[in-house]
Amino acid sequence: MTAATPASFSRNDLLSALLVVLIWGTNFVAMKIGLRDLTPFQLGAARYIFAVLPLILFLRPPKMPARWIIAYGLCQGVGQFGLLFLSLRVGMSAALASVILQTQVFFTAFFGFALLRERASRALKYGLLLAALGLICFAMNYLGSGHAGGTNAAGFVLCLSAAAMWAASNIVVRRAQHHTPQFDVVNFMVWCSLVPILPFIGLTLAFDAPETRWHWVQAPLATWMSAAYLGWMATILGYAMWTRLLKRHPVNRVAPFSLGVPVVGIAAGMIALGDVITGWQWAGISLIVAALLCTMFGGRWLKS
Repeated sequence: MTAATPASFSRNDLLSALLVVLIWGTNFVAMKIGLRDLTPFQLGAARYIFAVLPLILFLRPPKMPARWIIAYGLCQGVGQFGLLFLSLRVGMSAALASVILQTQVFFTAFFGFALLRERASRALKYGLLLAALGLICFAMNYLGSGHAGGTNAAGFVLCLSAAAMWAASNIVVRRAQHHTPQFDVVNFMVWCSLVPILPFIGLTLAFDAPETRWHWVQAPLATWMSAAYLGWMATILGYAMWTRLLKRHPVNRVAPFSLGVPVVGIAAGMIALGDVITGWQWAGISLIVAALLCTMFGGRWLKS
């Protein structure tokens, strides 16, 4: 029998999972490259212009109320990536951003408890405790020093806020799926990607310095390649492959692959950008990864 079963990954499924990890882990480096010549708001607009073109010309709008499309586009687009790009611009390394953004797992759990009345398991509670200790380690890194290991406190807070907005978008998509019997992720992602473009253009006109507004005209090829990578690969292809895996396999078989994202992100940041990680930051990374492991596998361990 060659067909994949719910309990096993086919070769193509495994390659898809590993490719998603590689794309999402390296997309933080692409963000840093894009921000060399574009402002955070300009990069946000460019990311989503690439994400919608040319697919939006061929895909019909998803059959769901527009409020879900608008809410997801604002939370995930303007909220998550607007704050993340600002974080990377003002003082956050690509390596650490790939780790801190994974705290969205715990923000999602908190929002699910507060808004959807979901119960928190013992494993999740232990994971939240470990994550809190990890965040304390990151915060300790900035006590007495506003800038350490190539990062600063402002970048850390903005990145943490981006993780919270990612969690908010998870709640939105969960509600959208609940109210939409036939949920098509590619149509949904493409049409949601249309939402952030005008807000990002408005933000750049309102807050970017006038002399930077036309920098994109002279941006080098590497900048546009990074924006295309963020739009086509990280946004559309990455999410489409990930959702396809979730449809074919149980969540507890797919979710552990997300642990590879910060591993790739750290390696890519250190190799490609020369990111430096301090002792406190390594401690925070270890605790965040331990928290993710506890959340994903703790229920099984506690029962055994």
